Amino acid sequence: MRETGAVLMLGATSTIARALARELAAGGRSLLLAGRDAGDLDAIARDLTIRYGVAASVHQIDVLDLGSHARIIGACMSAARVEGAVIAFGELGDQALAQQDREELRRILETNFTGCASVLELVAAHFETRGGGWICALTSVAGDRGRQSNYVYGAAKAGLTAYLQGLRNRLSRAGVRVLTVKLGIVDTQMTFGMALPTAAEPGKVARAIVKAIDSRRDVVYVPWIWRWIMLAIRAIPERFFKRMRL
Repeated sequence: MRETGAVLMLGATSTIARALARELAAGGRSLLLAGRDAGDLDAIARDLTIRYGVAASVHQIDVLDLGSHARIIGACMSAARVEGAVIAFGELGDQALAQQDREELRRILETNFTGCASVLELVAAHFETRGGGWICALTSVAGDRGRQSNYVYGAAKAGLTAYLQGLRNRLSRAGVRVLTVKLGIVDTQMTFGMALPTAAEPGKVARAIVKAIDSRRDVVYVPWIWRWIMLAIRAIPERFFKRMRL
């Protein structure tokens, strides 16, 4: 039987996080929605309460404000019995700009890795002390191999993937599960305006993620086909790969 309780969603205003919140609420889970935009969070919370009859509270957090994380995560964890946490912060950013602008470089790296690691340490400590719970963190197939088109974003996601692997190793003894979700191309605000004929629909992605959470998976590619796409890309010898435009 799955645990029942509240789920803390960090980065709750992203397209994937909204779809995931709906799936979790449809399963009867109450939600603590944390993100930067209070107006968006309020709207999402009202919608979930009306549609699914679940409790949904709102908490403001800025992934880049590391100094505030301990206070906010502590308040969230004490507000309800939290069974699990979803970390959905993400920023694709502008690769070309990051090659010239140190601030853009910093923003991409800190949003996708440093800020995520900061909140994850706090969430992990809570569950470790309690002796149970689960963590689901959204990373990307971009971290499987560096490509010229998005290697700053990919490097941050690769770091997050390695971090989650270590965290899973650490927390397994405490009965805490850590799920790494490697996302392929999804039709979201982050990819708006790009020519992406293979982009997955967020609702289908959310359903796959909830299934992976309830199935107690460790690592999952969503959509699943990206497992095989990235296997093929990783298999290309470096002497050929470095000449490719990907």
